[in-house]
Amino acid sequence: MRNTAKITTTVLAAGALTLGLTACGAGQDSASDTSGPLIVAASPVPHAEILTYVKEELAKDAGLDLEVREFTDYVTPNTATEDGSVGANFFQTQPYLDDFNKKNGTHIVSVVDVHLEPLGLYSDKVKKADGLKSGATVAVPNDTVNEGRALQLLAANGLITLKDGVGNAATPADITKNPKNLKFKEVEAAATPRLLKDVDAAVVNGNYAIEADLKPSEDALVLESAKNNPNSNLLAVKEGNEDDPRVKKLADLLTSPEVKKFIEDKYAGSVVASF
Repeated sequence: MRNTAKITTTVLAAGALTLGLTACGAGQDSASDTSGPLIVAASPVPHAEILTYVKEELAKDAGLDLEVREFTDYVTPNTATEDGSVGANFFQTQPYLDDFNKKNGTHIVSVVDVHLEPLGLYSDKVKKADGLKSGATVAVPNDTVNEGRALQLLAANGLITLKDGVGNAATPADITKNPKNLKFKEVEAAATPRLLKDVDAAVVNGNYAIEADLKPSEDALVLESAKNNPNSNLLAVKEGNEDDPRVKKLADLLTSPEVKKFIEDKYAGSVVASF
């Protein structure tokens, strides 16, 4: 199963989509009516928090009417952007977006990179990554891109070796050396922090780590490097809406000195500005 929805069943995920679209109501034309508010779909943490700061502190002076709509999965924000229920979304990385478009026939494009949420390895059982015992079980996200990132993180820290060139498409089948004979539990990304009590370690996306009251910069055994990292989180729209004046205003605000300071002050290294 390769879906990073926080909602754990297909029925519930479909229900979330229905509710999201129903909530939009008149917002069905939000992407084409540039005179109305710009509705942005976002993950609660940190994306909606950053957007709320923009809405409350910066948007009025910039002449931007901004509405933030929270979603707790990695699917609905893109489908809602594709069908025009929302005008933009802010929750994903470029590799995830590319993979989503390819698999779903959507036409979502990046507008601007905003921040990086470093992926981290966490454990309630050991204090250091090399403290994992032989045969330890590690939970990893089960969607294509984030599983690949998780395995790349483990490889970068000497826990496994992967085939050359697999990149973010890596799966456990691409492991060529596994000196600790680690076992992998593939689960929805949102479930990884909840499994810490049941597994020896888990690789957790930055947003879900923060939601679980983990501090990536302090609690992670190992953490993705921000240097030359292609996994920045971005503002995205349906292709053709890049020149929407509301989108341009939001892109400018999201990459402003004020937002950079907000990210630095609020997240203390657990989220890193990409501009």
